[in-house]
Amino acid sequence: MKKNFSWAVRVYFEDTDVGGVVYYANYLKYLERARSEWLRALGFDQGRLMAETGLGFAVRSIAAEYLKPARLDDELRVASRIESHGRVQVVFDQRIERGDETLLTAKVRIACMYLSRGKAAPMPQDIYEQFEQLT
Repeated sequence: MKKNFSWAVRVYFEDTDVGGVVYYANYLKYLERARSEWLRALGFDQGRLMAETGLGFAVRSIAAEYLKPARLDDELRVASRIESHGRVQVVFDQRIERGDETLLTAKVRIACMYLSRGKAAPMPQDIYEQFEQLT
């Protein structure tokens, strides 16, 4: 099983500010999409998870270091790995890269939640076991 995940993204005009540089909040969208695509690649459908169990994943905290700017038309790669996990939360180590350059590093703590109550919940056993294999 692949312990790291990589997802490609291109910078579009809508992602940039007036200077053609990616607006800082859009990097967070790239990180989110990469995590979602990783779950999808592992065979987990978040929409179905929510509909069938009422569970979902939410960002609890993020620490990001913006190192270099991405610009219009750049082809980026979001590299992700699981740093640690427990029954309720998982910490992702993510990077946004352009070629050999690292543009952003981030530690993202995700919690599994009962969405209707906004309370922490143990993640489903099958997802937990997948994360166990990836740590």
